[in-house]
Amino acid sequence: MSALFALLLGGAAAPAPAPAMVVIDETATVREEAPPHGAIGMSTAWRISDSVPAPRSFEFRKRALHVGAAIGVHPIAHDEIYYVVSGTGIVHSDGEEKALKPGLAAWLYKGAEVGIRQTGSEPLVLIIAYPNPPLAGQ
Repeated sequence: MSALFALLLGGAAAPAPAPAMVVIDETATVREEAPPHGAIGMSTAWRISDSVPAPRSFEFRKRALHVGAAIGVHPIAHDEIYYVVSGTGIVHSDGEEKALKPGLAAWLYKGAEVGIRQTGSEPLVLIIAYPNPPLAGQ
């Protein structure tokens, strides 16, 4: 039965099918670049979600902050998560700082001024996730 016919009979239209899944090889997304928000030092960035066709509802990235590097303090307009895979660092949120090590996650809240810096002798490898702004009409 067509969606229009279903509506005419009082039924709801069937939801649009979900897009096909996307499987991404992180090695296809890697690049060396200065970290965002201040270009403090250098990093290796795996811009994983950039390989997903638009529109997408959130970002999922991996970043290794090289020794001495940092994502500078900046305001966020959404919640954001920094999950530590390896290395150590200091996360900043509205003037408060906490040490991070592998297995710890910092949940940072909308409206805060946040950043993170590498500490120690090895790179700080993070998974970073945050939502994109909603599309018009959502």
